[in-house]
Amino acid sequence: MKALVIGATGATGKDLVKQLLNDKEFDEVDIFVRKPVDIQNDKLKVHVVNFDRPEDWKDMVKGDVVFSCLGTTLKAAGGKDAQKKVDYNYQYEFAKVAKENDVEDYILVSAYGANPTSKIFYSRMKGELEEAVKQLHFTKITIFKPGMLERKDSERTGEVLGSRIIKFANKLGLLESQKPLPTDILAKAMINSSKIKSNGYSSIKLGNIFCFAEKKV
Repeated sequence: MKALVIGATGATGKDLVKQLLNDKEFDEVDIFVRKPVDIQNDKLKVHVVNFDRPEDWKDMVKGDVVFSCLGTTLKAAGGKDAQKKVDYNYQYEFAKVAKENDVEDYILVSAYGANPTSKIFYSRMKGELEEAVKQLHFTKITIFKPGMLERKDSERTGEVLGSRIIKFANKLGLLESQKPLPTDILAKAMINSSKIKSNGYSSIKLGNIFCFAEKKV
């Protein structure tokens, strides 16, 4: 299989690419990034692109499955409009191009609580993206909604603090349903989902975090 990945330089994306390159069922992994990356592998093709110019890269978006885990923080982006450009616009445009190029399988990392009618900006943005990509009618679409993620060497202060608090609570037998999910486990689940041929709706439990996967044909 040939995998297409956006968000390859993030925590989940790094684990995902590493696992894809080690997976014998994938013979080619194409990643679309904004800056060059220092990864060497015979199966890997790196496309450095400007996501604002899809006309320059749309012909390269051809394969069997898209893994979409692109995202940024409000602080890193510098504002809501800038964050939405990365978290919504870029992902939707890539999905749209993939559909136009007859890619059949689309896998999206969304977020727990994503809802297009939410009063919370982040949750609303994620929910709006989910609804938008559903309307593209891929042959198969899988949407993961993890809760708090455990990222290696995370620089997100709030996330690190929150993870420590929850882990401490877990030791006391509290908040078990909110146990942070390691990104490598999420990546593994994404890859496994790409190998499953099924229709309808299902929910996938990873550790103590529920990731809801909607598959639509």
